[in-house]
Amino acid sequence: MNFYNNEPKYKHGDPSKIGVILANLGTPDAPDAKSLRKYLGQFLMDRRVVEIPRFIWCWILHCIILVIRPRASAKKYQQIWTSQGSPLLVNAKKQKKLLQKNLKKSIKQPVEVELGMSYGNPSMASAFNKLRAKNCTKILLFPLYPQYAASSSASAMDSLWRVLLRTRNTPEIRTIRNYHDHPAYIEALKHSVLKHWGRFGKPSKLVMSFHGVPFRSLMQGDPYHCECHKTGRLLAKALKLKENQYKICFQSRFGKAEWLKPYFSEVIADLGKAKEANVHVICPGFSSDCLETLEEINMEGMEIFKENGGTKYSYIPALNDNDEWVQAMQEIVHSHMQGWIDSSWSPSKQKKESQTTINQAKKVKSSL
Repeated sequence: MNFYNNEPKYKHGDPSKIGVILANLGTPDAPDAKSLRKYLGQFLMDRRVVEIPRFIWCWILHCIILVIRPRASAKKYQQIWTSQGSPLLVNAKKQKKLLQKNLKKSIKQPVEVELGMSYGNPSMASAFNKLRAKNCTKILLFPLYPQYAASSSASAMDSLWRVLLRTRNTPEIRTIRNYHDHPAYIEALKHSVLKHWGRFGKPSKLVMSFHGVPFRSLMQGDPYHCECHKTGRLLAKALKLKENQYKICFQSRFGKAEWLKPYFSEVIADLGKAKEANVHVICPGFSSDCLETLEEINMEGMEIFKENGGTKYSYIPALNDNDEWVQAMQEIVHSHMQGWIDSSWSPSKQKKESQTTINQAKKVKSSL
């Protein structure tokens, strides 16, 4: 059996292209227990996500978590599932389509964009194979996580590396590590907030909530905590907020270990008890709305706030397919393609180069 995957069909003279993989966490195929069990099995077996020793974790995962959690998670997904499918995947498809359109306008030579998820479908392997079938010899991996974390950004990179391990003719690869302080990203966040304020008024407190990770990750050298705080500071500066007008916190803690603090649930409860007049919540770590933002932040967050005496609570949607975000994605991609983009490229130039390659291949073949 051949260790390497089959190479795509190739003809001499086929023009090479640049490929972009938009990478995200992933989503179950359907909002039911069976699909959640499969998805969670992939997600929670990733050593980047759970660092507990395997012999202990495998027993906990398969004998407890995957027996109980899929049914409960399915009920939550059913609350936010759309007629088109998972919100994360629906938004990701729109982002792909719009980014492809923008890149074709801004770059002369052929550029292809595909979606690749760390877990679930469409898989990273399918994205890579589609780009290779289109003769993409240069591929840029764009994990849609503004702040780098080993459990998110690095996990997406691992997904691609696993495909490359079984690829004989590997293309040139570049990766985007983070964009937590990219001016275009901060500007897109600012525009999104101001647009929301235009509809609902400026709040007395803006809560910036990021996905949580275990506290020990920070102690072991993960820069995620610092990058979240920098994003929050830059966004507050762009919005001209004073320190007492915003709060940075972390959500989605899991298990009994200490996670990054302050915890979102506690911050929201305290704001409710303090009778804060008007609270808006934004999740700057998410490029697309998903279960975590739509159910945990928008639904559970509002419930906690009101149970503790709060009244006005509003969630600011993720960037999704906002024009400013698509433009920011384009700028981020451009900055990582330096040396790949040929400003002198033209169809006629490509045709001439292809014909030269074809003629040369014929000469070599005839001499064999």
